[in-house]
Amino acid sequence: MASRKLKIASHICRVVVGLTFVFSGFVKAVDPWGTALRVNEYLSIYGFEELRPYSMIFSIWLCGAELMMGLMLMFKVRTRLVSIFALISMSFFTVLTFLSATWIPVEDCGCFGDALKLTPWETFFKNLIILPMVFIIWYRHRVQRILDFKRWEVALAAVFCTFAMGVGTYCYYNLPLIDFLPYKKGANIYRMITSQHNTGEEEMETEEYVLVYRNRRTGRLREFSIDDKEWQNEDKWEWVETRVDNEVSAIHTLVSEFSISDAEGNVTYDILRREGYVYMICVTTFDNVSDKCAERLRGVVDRAEEQGATVICLTPQPLGSEVVYHSFAGSSEVRCYNIDATVMKTMLRAETGLVVLNNGVIEEKYNCRNIEF
Repeated sequence: MASRKLKIASHICRVVVGLTFVFSGFVKAVDPWGTALRVNEYLSIYGFEELRPYSMIFSIWLCGAELMMGLMLMFKVRTRLVSIFALISMSFFTVLTFLSATWIPVEDCGCFGDALKLTPWETFFKNLIILPMVFIIWYRHRVQRILDFKRWEVALAAVFCTFAMGVGTYCYYNLPLIDFLPYKKGANIYRMITSQHNTGEEEMETEEYVLVYRNRRTGRLREFSIDDKEWQNEDKWEWVETRVDNEVSAIHTLVSEFSISDAEGNVTYDILRREGYVYMICVTTFDNVSDKCAERLRGVVDRAEEQGATVICLTPQPLGSEVVYHSFAGSSEVRCYNIDATVMKTMLRAETGLVVLNNGVIEEKYNCRNIEF
């Protein structure tokens, strides 16, 4: 009787844990950029800045491994082996989320990516529920040989691995298959900002934005005005929150920190309210734009000139005290504006790419390698 109850409990736990891992792994795998940003945040907090260049590789591997474990649990492929890995990972992340909720707080642990937001405490208690369920799965299959794979198990494991790692790799080289963020196709950024403020346009333009950033080396917080250029150095500063002074109610920061500016001032509302097409070329670092990408961007500039449309370049790279123009593979010069690195990565999950506005609405987004103009 006891053995039968353990078998039923193990079966229920296997399905629940498997579905949780599949959901969690998939929603992060379709957006490896978002997971990489979370990884970078943890690396900064725990003082492992030198590992930041490898955050994307780790992001794809982490999301893929979680998705693969979930699929293997669902299809009962080497359940004991998978349960051991699941026990180790869940124990590690339970401790990590406890630290995130207490001594080293973070705003969002990112366990379900941007699809479902949980606080560190919510994530911790979720892990406290999942961890004993994983233990039950292991205990039920503890007598199973770890590496005694059958042929069908080898075949399924290979398929699951290819699928799990392939999803993240594809979305890195292109764009997320599913966009869970506010800047998705069909979004009107200006209307989102105005609706969040719930105030008149005239009042909005007189508000004072205070940007709170964390020094990546020392961990100390510092406040900047939106016109200060120092916060745009993403190698030194990491965004924490945006506060609006002289406003009665708080605002949602994911959209409200959207700002486009250069040496002559802030042009956010002017750009977002323009009629017709506005081509916003997004460049993380000009030196890293490949020749092929520059050729594609030249096509964008040529298309904008044919249409009589607006084309601008957005970059987190400091522009200095002068108005800056940039030519892509011999194109007409395009005026460049500064935008926060995190905001740009939220809007476009790519190092270099294009966001197309039509009457203020996001009509299309492209990774540079997918531009065909």
